[in-house]
Amino acid sequence: MKKTSLGFYAACILAAAALTACSSPNAAWNQASSKNTVAAYQNFIQHYPADPRVQQARNRIGTLKDAQAWSAAVSAGTVTAYQQYLQQYPDGAHAAGAQSAITKLEQTAAWQSAQSAATVAAYRSFLRNYPNAPQADQAQAEINKLAPYQLLLGGYRSATVAQAAARRLKKKFAGVLADVVVLPPSGKSKRSEVRSSQMSKSAAQAACRKLRRAHQSCSVVKIRASASSSLSTI
Repeated sequence: MKKTSLGFYAACILAAAALTACSSPNAAWNQASSKNTVAAYQNFIQHYPADPRVQQARNRIGTLKDAQAWSAAVSAGTVTAYQQYLQQYPDGAHAAGAQSAITKLEQTAAWQSAQSAATVAAYRSFLRNYPNAPQADQAQAEINKLAPYQLLLGGYRSATVAQAAARRLKKKFAGVLADVVVLPPSGKSKRSEVRSSQMSKSAAQAACRKLRRAHQSCSVVKIRASASSSLSTI
């Protein structure tokens, strides 16, 4: 009977020791790390608020919540979803990815809008906002189809002089010319050319008549399909 009692007490002591070990901070931390969930780390902080690993637990909670927010944004795949992620985590691990996704989505929407409108103005607007977009060449090609004419307003050996002339013409004939651009020398030519923005044949001819009446020399040129810099005077 005495041996039985001693065995029973020994078993109780071992069980108590095991229980204590299981409820120790180290064991609780190992368990939280193993589960690696927000709830597990929050539970550890709640039970051991003075433990030196509390800050680490908070950091891991932040990382997990960041990942969850990013996963939700990717799943939604909308500009609004990515913007919400950035509002929550402006310096998050996926901030750059969210901004890139927003730009890509907005760019795609802008291109679809330009294609729907199918006007020179719409394609020009797209190129102004997204000059390096994958669709930039196609946008320029559409402009070339819709408005394959320009006014050649002068040629200059000095690029600086050409830029000054372009600014002067743009200011003086703002009511006639939507824009004035300078193109660098190409091919055998050593001159920088000052030209108008692209327009239809009738619009180019009408604009040129107005400029000539104001004693400004000009010629209507057509952009060849092979290259926007290849012109033929008409």
